[in-house]
Amino acid sequence: MPHDLQPLTRIPRTGLPEHAVVVGDPARAAAVAALLDGAEEVSYHREYRVFAGGWKGLPVVVASHGIGGPGAILLFQEMADAGVRTFLRFGTAGAMRPGIGDGDLVIAQAAVRDDGVTAQLLPPEYPAVASPEAVLALERAAREAGAPHHRGIVWTRAAFQPGLIPLTGYEGAGLAAIEMELSALLITASLRGLVAGGVLVIDGVNADELADDRATGAYDPHRDVVAAGVERGAVVSLEALRLLARHPAES
Repeated sequence: MPHDLQPLTRIPRTGLPEHAVVVGDPARAAAVAALLDGAEEVSYHREYRVFAGGWKGLPVVVASHGIGGPGAILLFQEMADAGVRTFLRFGTAGAMRPGIGDGDLVIAQAAVRDDGVTAQLLPPEYPAVASPEAVLALERAAREAGAPHHRGIVWTRAAFQPGLIPLTGYEGAGLAAIEMELSALLITASLRGLVAGGVLVIDGVNADELADDRATGAYDPHRDVVAAGVERGAVVSLEALRLLARHPAES
């Protein structure tokens, strides 16, 4: 019945598993869900494609949120209403400092709130911080998977391409990566008392001094090295959820 569904994403109003991996691309949601036992598609409306299944005995949701914070935060809010209590964003990002290579994972400690939506919810001074237990679980899962990984602060930015305002402002701040949705998730989690974190696969570089068009062929997120990183990151995300469920505060 329509009244049993959330109004914007069309997911069930209640009854979702408590642990979720959220991704941008609906096709990536399907690929991650393929790793689950007994995965079934719960709903598919607009950019919001949602699956439920099991990972090593843990009930899990995998859902896509599309591109950008304003649309993504709608999914996060309605998933929380439906019962999700732990969110891990698994996405792609551009590297912002030397030493972080294509296909590497970046585990976010916090995010710059340049997302185009959370400034309308909270004052800009309020931080977007990952849950410490989520950071630790992701690091442990990455180590156990043998996945090259780094930890740091990421820049969530609403605009994908720079315009007249250049991609500057954080030189020397040590940011690890740039992406488009994580701070919206972290703010949602803080407002609702949820556990949240993020792990990002590097699919290129964004800092001008890092760019080497001869080496990378310019920005191309469809290379084999990125695909291998995405495969590792999917397993890391799911395994981190299992660690969080087993030891919520001491992963």
